[in-house]
Amino acid sequence: MPISTLGFQENASQQMQALETAISQTQTELSTGLQLQNAADNPAAMAQVTQLNAQISASQQYQTNGSSLSSNLQIEEQSLSDATSTMQSARDLAVEANNASLTATQRQDISTQLQQLLQQMVSTANSTDSNGNYLFSGETPTTQPFSQSGSQVTYNGSASVSQVQISSNQLISSGDAGANVFMNIPGGNGTFTTAVGANNSGGATIDSGTVVNSSQWVPDTYTITFTDPTDYTVTNSEGATVSSGTYSSPGAITFNGISTTVSGTPAAGDTFTVAPAGTVSAFATISNLIATLNNPALSSAQISTQVGTALEQMDAAVSNFSNVSASVGARLNAITAANTTATASQTAMTASVSSLQNVDYAAATTQLSTQELALQAAQESYASIAKMSLFNYLQ
Repeated sequence: MPISTLGFQENASQQMQALETAISQTQTELSTGLQLQNAADNPAAMAQVTQLNAQISASQQYQTNGSSLSSNLQIEEQSLSDATSTMQSARDLAVEANNASLTATQRQDISTQLQQLLQQMVSTANSTDSNGNYLFSGETPTTQPFSQSGSQVTYNGSASVSQVQISSNQLISSGDAGANVFMNIPGGNGTFTTAVGANNSGGATIDSGTVVNSSQWVPDTYTITFTDPTDYTVTNSEGATVSSGTYSSPGAITFNGISTTVSGTPAAGDTFTVAPAGTVSAFATISNLIATLNNPALSSAQISTQVGTALEQMDAAVSNFSNVSASVGARLNAITAANTTATASQTAMTASVSSLQNVDYAAATTQLSTQELALQAAQESYASIAKMSLFNYLQ
């Protein structure tokens, strides 16, 4: 089919323009290192790159969250260690105070040291992170969690804590509410508490007791009354007799699935109380011991029983600190594991983005050479053909 001169020129011009555009595109890819300049280059690939970049950004934010949370949890872990040391020091003083040969002045000296430890415990409970936020205030980090008025320590923080996302499907508690760490510690042996009657005149003491059969325990306030030094009766809060028996020191008194041991010589009319445990704060444990040591009206038996109760409460507080610390350690391990997984995932996603977006320099360089040769050939072909004329063949 005959091609007009104008048609030939237009076709040749379009072909050369296309080759020049392709060369320009390849040169841009080589200079920027990117084969995807915009969505028009490859819509499907660009969509994948956008999605992968969003996932990488989210993963990096999770790592930032984890890093910040890890720093705070490490500070909390140290604070729990400090609280444990303080309570253990208080326990050592309690053991020292549990000596009938001590004078009132010596007990007051011990109580003075306990006062200092109480203030130290409050200070630890009000610890802050690097930003000045309180560690144990729960969801109200700018509120000082504990305030002290005399021997009374009150919790002012939140009962709940905020959650921090450290991966697409994992939330971690940012800390621990002070109520759970310092306040709500099971009293006594965790099931019940024991106490010496305030008006006892004998020299008998009572231990913290143990649970023999939890299914038989009926929570109530029970009174053990000695009708004489060798006979007792156990009554409930309504005055009904639950148990009775004879006693010789030391003797175990067992009823309703529990057992407690009375030691020493009770007087007729002496009473001992067994009541549901409830909870006691770490601060109240120290404060109560201070009050015991400063009370000159207490008998040796009452002091011994109350000091024994304090020792048990201190052990419970240390155990609670240990449990919370173990929880903090587990969260730190979870953050480390999540960070390792995130790093590996980011590496894989970055490689995918690179394969989709970054230019293959060897291939692009070869392509540029091919395009330049094609353009050169097209230009030379056009120049050669453009010179041809019918008059060249007329003699």
